[in-house]
Amino acid sequence: MLRPVIVGIDGSPEALAAAGWAAREAQRHDVALRLVHAWTRSPHPSAALPSTTSQHHWARRILREAHDHLGALYPHLPVEEYAVEGTAPSVLLEVSADGAHLVIGSRSFGGATGYLAGSVALHLTTRCPTPVVLVRAGEQAEDAHQLNAGGRSATHTPYRDIVLGVDLAHPCDEAVAFAFESARSRGAPLRILHGYRPLPVTATGTGAAVAFEVPAEYEAALDALVLPWREKYPETVMTATVRPGRAQSLLLHAASEAGLLVLGRHNRLRTGPYTGPVIQAAVHHARCPIAVVPHA
Repeated sequence: MLRPVIVGIDGSPEALAAAGWAAREAQRHDVALRLVHAWTRSPHPSAALPSTTSQHHWARRILREAHDHLGALYPHLPVEEYAVEGTAPSVLLEVSADGAHLVIGSRSFGGATGYLAGSVALHLTTRCPTPVVLVRAGEQAEDAHQLNAGGRSATHTPYRDIVLGVDLAHPCDEAVAFAFESARSRGAPLRILHGYRPLPVTATGTGAAVAFEVPAEYEAALDALVLPWREKYPETVMTATVRPGRAQSLLLHAASEAGLLVLGRHNRLRTGPYTGPVIQAAVHHARCPIAVVPHA
């Protein structure tokens, strides 16, 4: 049985945008969409809740409103609703194991409004055993497409590129597979990028430090990494590039006009919410949705 796409719902604009992205992803892969809302009992319910409405009923209302919104846009998509008692991090971490991937809304770590943005998004991104996709508020279906002749996004134009960042020192087949499958399902080009820092050496006779670049070994390693995937996805238009520079800056620039940025994450046990500088930079500054894929 194909696993559903799971999305966290909390009534915020970020979560609604994430639900829309997740619905389109589920539709492309012909799987169900599962809406999950985490709620907790409180001895002091919010004054915003009517006295006759239980917290559980309020959770159901949030799910129903999201379901109705998606039903109007994607009437043939099977949508499931789950209101689960517990904190958002623990509930979504648990239910994510049953899904193809988890989609959550995110703004930034500062000024976030929904419980899925900020610290909760960080917690899930660093600990979730399945891929996590972060979607910002305002993301629309047409944003995944190239601009039309009038310079505006439109759903009838081809899809924007998928960008995959790779670390040749710690390759992640799971992230590569996710990126290729994302490109295949959309009919989108795939751009694979590895960034490296040139090692400074002393120039003979001058004592001056110069940038010493040896890209051939990196290019050979990248070609070897993508070769089996080229053969598995021959219909996907793909480019693989090695460039000198900071990976964060290179990927953010490459993803500025992309439809999706895919990054791998080491699935290690850590005491804190550590993601590494590349994912941190992407979560804070990338304009497009970000897929963080765990690997051993």
